Amino acid sequence: MTQASSSAKHQTPGGSTFGQGDFVFRPQPNWEQLPEGCVLQEAVAVDIDSQGHVYIFSRGTHPVLVFNEDGGFVRSWGDGYFARPHGLIAAPDDTIFCADDFGHAVYRFTPEGELLATLGTPGKASETGATGFDYRTMRQAAGPFNAPTNVAVAPDGCVYVSDGYCNSRIHRFSPDLDLLLSWGEPGAGPGEFGVVHDVGIASDGTVFVCDRENTRLQLFSPDGEFIEDWTDVARPCNVAFDGNDNVYVAELGFHIGMFSGNEYPDRESVASRVSVFTRQGELLLRWGDGEYGTAGHFFAAHGVAVSPAGDLYVGEVRPGHYGATLVNDDFELAPDTAPVLQKFTRKP
Repeated sequence: MTQASSSAKHQTPGGSTFGQGDFVFRPQPNWEQLPEGCVLQEAVAVDIDSQGHVYIFSRGTHPVLVFNEDGGFVRSWGDGYFARPHGLIAAPDDTIFCADDFGHAVYRFTPEGELLATLGTPGKASETGATGFDYRTMRQAAGPFNAPTNVAVAPDGCVYVSDGYCNSRIHRFSPDLDLLLSWGEPGAGPGEFGVVHDVGIASDGTVFVCDRENTRLQLFSPDGEFIEDWTDVARPCNVAFDGNDNVYVAELGFHIGMFSGNEYPDRESVASRVSVFTRQGELLLRWGDGEYGTAGHFFAAHGVAVSPAGDLYVGEVRPGHYGATLVNDDFELAPDTAPVLQKFTRKP
């Protein structure tokens, strides 16, 4: 089943809040309180543990930065482990999984940063034939890993890894981290992927996959059986769920980070944004229209997390190789005022 977008209900941003009804969010600028000398840039992933600690995976001064819900700095760790940070989740037991795409590995840590387990062989990519970090050059899918992107833990404790930039597979591991199965092939059909950018698990066990360059979400059973796809998204990067199984999606849009030659119908008009759907795929809310540097708008939304209270955190990849955006067939740098992390407080 393909999700229709023509009748989807949405709210255009206005004033200092975004949304309507039960979904109203207020930006909380400059929420994070960085220690002196610490630089936050390319906040590629964000998640929240059971204690309310907010974990930011960054390509700045330190890879993992931890804050309390008021933005107070708690700790940092991870120096020396990652070739390039990409995905991070806080598991239900509060262990932290980190996906290192350039390093071809996934790590599991304690909340304090002690290494518990390593999946894959750091620095060694599986044989997919991909060259130049271009998913279009893949000749075949392969085992773990070739540029893994993120991790999810299912209600039964199984661990899923999206793999990734240079592979086209979802890998399912047991709670003890034994590989159980893999699925996916290069392509654009059901069960095929073009940049497997994230994986998330709904409370009923349904596996959501951000199939970024095919600009859709694909939904699967825990055993990899295709269920449906949702197409009312613009290059989805990350997916998160609230306590009611509403689905929050960070979308890169069509202005930046484009592979040369890739074309999409709405390339000129759809900037990076965040969308909220019901579990059934009805659009409840979306915002972000490319007003870079303005609170509540996005240059390159890459990671999203929602707290038990409904507060929302969005991490962005800026500066870096996403430092320019397509505007009127030309490239425009994001202003220095464009944030790399935004918090939105949900109004009661």
